[in-house]
Amino acid sequence: MPVLDEAAGIADALDALASLRDKGAEVIVIDGGSGDGTPALCEGRCDGVLHAPRGRARQMNAGAAAARGDALVFLHVDTRLPEGALSAIERALAHAAWGRFDVAISGRSRVFPLIAALMNRRSALTGIATGDQAMFVRRDVFGAVGGFPDQPLMEDIELSRRLRKCGRPARIALRVVTSGRRWERFGVWRTIVLMWRLRLLYWLGTPAHELAKLYR
Repeated sequence: MPVLDEAAGIADALDALASLRDKGAEVIVIDGGSGDGTPALCEGRCDGVLHAPRGRARQMNAGAAAARGDALVFLHVDTRLPEGALSAIERALAHAAWGRFDVAISGRSRVFPLIAALMNRRSALTGIATGDQAMFVRRDVFGAVGGFPDQPLMEDIELSRRLRKCGRPARIALRVVTSGRRWERFGVWRTIVLMWRLRLLYWLGTPAHELAKLYR
């Protein structure tokens, strides 16, 4: 779980994973330089807190390198796994190299169910997953494709491209629930337009560091 200044929500995020830890899952938090005390709030709630250079891709690669399991799950701090996630991942990786969950979005907007449905449909058609869908992968496969690319944005899209060469992703219909706070903070339709614009520019070859400037 990569984090940066997540003091307001990190305790709840890690407490939601307590039952998975009881079942043997290892939970690693990778901090990118928080200034709000996030790492201290993780103590006792996870199996380790690492510090890595800021950047979601770099942080997740650091976590993958430290993890001891044969399967890796990359989870955002504002995304919650469904009941039965571990057994579902185990079944999926028995016949696939990687995969992702369907997603639902929590929040006030009536548009969120439509956004989630379109995200799930897009992933089903393209084989491309996003970080909000709790991507998971076998450790050996993750290493073979070089992990997440060292880029400031679209790292999940690029990893999906690499992993597609190993096969299409397993789809778990159980839904992770991700917060709609990003959409609500900047405006739902404004965020939708921005994200589609960024993805189009990326597909057209715009470098990720240029897209990151637009995103900020």
